Amino acid sequence: MSKMEVDFSKKLIRPGVLKIRPYKPGKPIDEVQRDLGISDAVKLASNENPLGPSPKAIAALQKAIDRLHLYPDGGCYQLKNKLSERYSLPRETVMTGSGSCELIELIGRVLISDGDEVIFAEPSFIMYRIVATSCDANIISVPLRNYTFDLPAIADRIGPKTKLIYIANPNNPTGTMVYQDEIDEFMARVPDDVVVVMDEAYLEYNVDGTFPDTMKFLRAGRNISILRTFSKIYGLAGLRVGFGFAPVWLVDAIDRIRRPFNVNTLSQAAAIAALDDDEHIRKSQEVNEIGKKFLYGAFDNMGLEYVPTFGNFILLDVGKNSVNLYDELLRMGVIVRPMAPWGFDSMVRITIGTQAQNEKFIAALRKFLA
Repeated sequence: MSKMEVDFSKKLIRPGVLKIRPYKPGKPIDEVQRDLGISDAVKLASNENPLGPSPKAIAALQKAIDRLHLYPDGGCYQLKNKLSERYSLPRETVMTGSGSCELIELIGRVLISDGDEVIFAEPSFIMYRIVATSCDANIISVPLRNYTFDLPAIADRIGPKTKLIYIANPNNPTGTMVYQDEIDEFMARVPDDVVVVMDEAYLEYNVDGTFPDTMKFLRAGRNISILRTFSKIYGLAGLRVGFGFAPVWLVDAIDRIRRPFNVNTLSQAAAIAALDDDEHIRKSQEVNEIGKKFLYGAFDNMGLEYVPTFGNFILLDVGKNSVNLYDELLRMGVIVRPMAPWGFDSMVRITIGTQAQNEKFIAALRKFLA
């Protein structure tokens, strides 16, 4: 930028915005194949479902195409009704957004004023820091303990200016989970005037029944918001549709500032259909469990340390600079996520893929480490 542009940016832009490190998504497959001349790259960087969307969702998309000249249902009436029935919660508590990222942002925008405190753990999902910083909040960042949200330490930091707490469960990028007893003890310490956001984007990958029930706090009248997404196990990341549940007063506030028609027609149609395809969810869970065991075994065989996961990704320590590994794997047609920006200099995050994708990654990893 020119000096004049720099002067204007400092004078006119909200101070918090200039402090933000922009979110950088995983490299798209097309970009890697185009830039490196590779024809068969695989992407294991963004925790997408390798099976893709439900066949029912695809059929619903095809059926909805002839309505693209019309604006979407601005209130997501059918989708909200479906979610209300599925989770046995009043329709007035249901939120929908352009991915759960938009809901994370909207909650922050309606709650945070200059000087309010926002608490979250790090490393975790970067959108919590981006939203809090853009709203000029005072950020309280609590380190993870054993790669997991340290809920007692977070509770210790709650003060009279605390307005909002973000908790990712399972946590991204570590894949760890906090259990029911930990959440129960934590919520017992949270004052009524503090809102807790439970970001549960990966809950469907927990197949052993240990995932905690956070809906009970909402049903009991607590100020908690539970966020979910269609981007992960439902395989609809490209359509950007998320959902969640919150007290009626918070949903009302969000509806006052959200963009009109923030969930498009195709997203609504596909999401409604995806909710009816339990078989696709079962297959996705099965592929994830098989892939997890395969990757664990390969890592053990190579003597590499990793964090056991409750999601569809694994945090792996390669014992070397993760950016170098990332670059080398790109050249071999495998896209992963280097964790150096999160403070894990020798770690990468790998999405669990199909068996063929996992084998391609392991072969490339062995070649790098040889």
